Amino acid sequence: MSAPGSRPTAGVGLLRTVKAVAWSFIGLRKGSDFDQDVKQLNPLHIVAVGIAAAILLVLGLVGLVHWVT
Repeated sequence: MSAPGSRPTAGVGLLRTVKAVAWSFIGLRKGSDFDQDVKQLNPLHIVAVGIAAAILLVLGLVGLVHWVT
């Protein structure tokens, strides 16, 4: 068992990072959740997941437009 205040495992950390980025894309975020993310998440991971999410969003929109037209 991990000590309180230690970093979460890689899988949980990645899931938490993806979740934080997804909520940020939507624009709905509690201040307390943001403060907790700042303490626990790695900024480089947030940037990497954010760039990947933006690319997936653009590719999804392009695919949707291509499919509709």
